[in-house]
Amino acid sequence: MRDWLRSKPHRRAAVVVATAPLVLGALAPAELILEVRDLRNTNGLVHICLTQDPQHFPDCQGDPQALRRTVPAAQAGRITLSWVSGQYALALVHDENGNGRLDTFLGIPREGYGFSRNAPVRFGPPRFDDARFTLQGQQTMVVNMRYTF
Repeated sequence: MRDWLRSKPHRRAAVVVATAPLVLGALAPAELILEVRDLRNTNGLVHICLTQDPQHFPDCQGDPQALRRTVPAAQAGRITLSWVSGQYALALVHDENGNGRLDTFLGIPREGYGFSRNAPVRFGPPRFDDARFTLQGQQTMVVNMRYTF
């Protein structure tokens, strides 16, 4: 048996078999059910950004690994996302006029926004670490939308 494991092709096969559960576990599908609360109205769209990369939070711009979804605000009370298990941060924007972006006035949002873990907002969006959560299996998350104006 030892001679079989010492041969190169067999060693590679043993490593692949031994590490397969680790790799497959990391790529396991997960389901996140978002309960979006406190939408001001049902006008426009709700844009969702789910990312693992702090450099691309909160807007997912330029992140090829991010999950982006857009749903009509009228259907945004409960949203189901299926994605890969891992550590993520989530951001939502209530694009009331449907122009595809968060409208601001002097840098202050004029439309609604929300974050995973209802992370605190001070002078700008929350830090990635404040919004980070572990996605695995099936879970429900409540996100409270906020409006400055």
